[in-house]
Amino acid sequence: MSDNESLKALTVLLRASQTIEAQLRKDMQQFHINLTEFAVLELLYHKGNQPIQRIGEQILITSGSITYVVDKLEQKGYVCRDASPTDRRVTFAKLTKEGHAFIEEIFPIHQKLVEEIFSPINLQEKQQVIELLKKVGYHAKSL
Repeated sequence: MSDNESLKALTVLLRASQTIEAQLRKDMQQFHINLTEFAVLELLYHKGNQPIQRIGEQILITSGSITYVVDKLEQKGYVCRDASPTDRRVTFAKLTKEGHAFIEEIFPIHQKLVEEIFSPINLQEKQQVIELLKKVGYHAKSL
């Protein structure tokens, strides 16, 4: 691939990412949450209670930001903090009953939007996109 094609690939990737993120952000606005709050709720929904310190690593935000996001979700009644019974330094975030009901209601709507976003490509093309982006991402990480 020539340098020109590499730059073009980067531009297309970033524009597509920005456009998709804008659609997802707009979708979350109807539920009065932002994408980061949704990511935390989705993580807790699918993976169960998580140490607050670890959430940031899993959804790629800083530890200071995750505290703020958990605070906001706690104020909304979707998440609560639970001290570890074995390690006083660790606090878990867990979904409340309201939080579980909320994410259970909105996740299928989110999933439909994601399916619609990727509907122009077939399953094999989706698998190719995944493999190609992983390949580029791992290479970039190794630089």
